[in-house]
Amino acid sequence: MNKCRIVFMGTPEFSVPVLKELIKHYQVVGVVCQPDKLTGRKKILTKPPVKLVAEENNIPVCQPVRLKNELEAILKWKPDLIITCAYGQILPKELLDYPKYGCINIHASLLPKLRGGAPIHKAIMHNYAKTGITIMYMVEKMDAGDILYQKETIISPNDTYGSLEERLSKMGASLIIEILPSFLKGQVSSIKQNEEEVTYAYNVTREDEHIDFTQRTLDIYNQIRALDPKPGGFALLDGKVVKIFASKISDSFFTQRQMGEISRIYKDGIGVNTKDGEIIITEIQPDGKKRMLVKDYLNGNHEKTKELLGKVLK
Repeated sequence: MNKCRIVFMGTPEFSVPVLKELIKHYQVVGVVCQPDKLTGRKKILTKPPVKLVAEENNIPVCQPVRLKNELEAILKWKPDLIITCAYGQILPKELLDYPKYGCINIHASLLPKLRGGAPIHKAIMHNYAKTGITIMYMVEKMDAGDILYQKETIISPNDTYGSLEERLSKMGASLIIEILPSFLKGQVSSIKQNEEEVTYAYNVTREDEHIDFTQRTLDIYNQIRALDPKPGGFALLDGKVVKIFASKISDSFFTQRQMGEISRIYKDGIGVNTKDGEIIITEIQPDGKKRMLVKDYLNGNHEKTKELLGKVLK
């Protein structure tokens, strides 16, 4: 095992493969993640996925609400290198300047494209043909450090946030283990980001989650898959929230229907009129119920089918 003392900073499931690989090959002396959160309808206090891995491996954990208030506790671990991956806070200068090898970040986009907290969601939502992993130096500005290494992956038309997140997570874990030996020997050169090519992927908002059926069919399809499985898209039907998780593009176009109107009921989906055609919703979560396939929701209920026709999703 390499004796480089590493402090890892990350929080969600996306960060877990990276931490597990680092534990196998390096000396991880501490883990920093966001505080435990209340989750679900029952508001159960839940530990972040990264914290669970740290505890399983007897690695000390620090969970500052504000990073600046816990710097002393982190610096006591005397890190030679700090590695971050989806941590959620910008590191202050005192922390950036401390480690012998600096601080590096694993980011889920091909920087300078999609700086920010939701690069995977926004890559699909904005119909990017490809994305990838960037390993870079950290600076006090969000995702603006010099690039050490990049690797790309194609975004397929069937990718969802879930499938792309899993692929990029594994890619990030593999790449950091691949690059670290050369990096620690000073054999990896860095390049500055082109500021003229910068785009941003800010965190998903409630507005991003709302499915607007006055858009083009392709845009709606991309938005739905970009939010599957979390946080999920939604629309209102009779004033009640219906979450929408999966869809497919239809060749039909009902010129006599208004946008958002349920135009046809299929065996496996609900057809909704859009700006330029029809989209078929195939997986939903009705208000107060679990996520389910539309075919199971309908389940031969002809009365329910009749009720749906002509209604408008807003």
